[in-house]
Amino acid sequence: MDLELIIKEIKEKLSNASSLQDLAALKPLYLGKKGAISQLMSNMKNLSIEERKTFGQQVNAIKTEAEDLFKTKEQELNDKLVSEKLAKETIDVTMPGVKFAAGSIHPLSQTIMDLEELYTSMGYEVAEGPELETDEYCFEKLNLPKGHPARDMQDTFYINPEWLLRSQTSPVQVRTMLEKKGKPIQIICPGKTYRRDQDDATHSHQFMQCEGLVLGKNITMADLKGALLEMAKKILGDDKEIRLRPSFFPFTEPSVEVDVSCVKCGGKGCSMCKNSGWIEVLGAGMVNDNVLRMCGYDPKEIQGFAFGIGIERITMLKYGIDDIRNFYSNDIRFLKQFKETK
Repeated sequence: MDLELIIKEIKEKLSNASSLQDLAALKPLYLGKKGAISQLMSNMKNLSIEERKTFGQQVNAIKTEAEDLFKTKEQELNDKLVSEKLAKETIDVTMPGVKFAAGSIHPLSQTIMDLEELYTSMGYEVAEGPELETDEYCFEKLNLPKGHPARDMQDTFYINPEWLLRSQTSPVQVRTMLEKKGKPIQIICPGKTYRRDQDDATHSHQFMQCEGLVLGKNITMADLKGALLEMAKKILGDDKEIRLRPSFFPFTEPSVEVDVSCVKCGGKGCSMCKNSGWIEVLGAGMVNDNVLRMCGYDPKEIQGFAFGIGIERITMLKYGIDDIRNFYSNDIRFLKQFKETK
């Protein structure tokens, strides 16, 4: 076959190819192992050495030209497909967009964020620690040696005699005191805690706390009351007041229970506060001298206070939630109520 005729034939058939499938079927007829150009190469054995050289150059030139023709046609067909696809999928940018439902911050997370915002504005730092703790940090250095009767106040998840799931975030305070080595401290410690409680409307085996610790010179109960009053107003409302009642905790002395004016009646007396006008919200006190000594502080030089806030407790009061299990049910209907919470 005349070499020029092959190129002419390829051009004619390519002009009629309207799809990549047509091109794929056509290409082997000329460029395949048994295609027309390969067949020409097989005829070289019948030529002289000089003729072979000339003919081989001509065939290679035709082959290169044919490959370029197929490549150009392939690009043309691909461009056509893209143009057709874009034409079908044209987007009218003037049309209003689809509004997707936004998620909401979980009420417990919102309370923690509010506490962190308040206390960091007052100069506190946010401290964290492991949820798997040692008995030493969780109890012994908090003035609760092994066999101490106050350990019965909480039922703990022990992994082995030395390791446990922390029953409060107080170990973070211990770790911070040991790290600071006698220097002043002003921290809050939000996080998860664990106790072997039977789950019901007011108890959970896993719950959240935010403990606070302030150590320095001339720290008093008045400083403690001021820090807690600001918290009550921030979380529960500017009209809220607090009162301190004597209590007992091994790691503080003196210790107090902290009540806030009833969120329902404002202190007038109702069924929620049992007509007392007050609702208990947390425990606090001045850091026990034994705890200070065990953590490297001299009680004669450094004093301080500590408090522990139950995140679920104050969140339930703030939003009028009557069952702690709602926080962990993952019911979207419950969570949607707090979408606009700030």
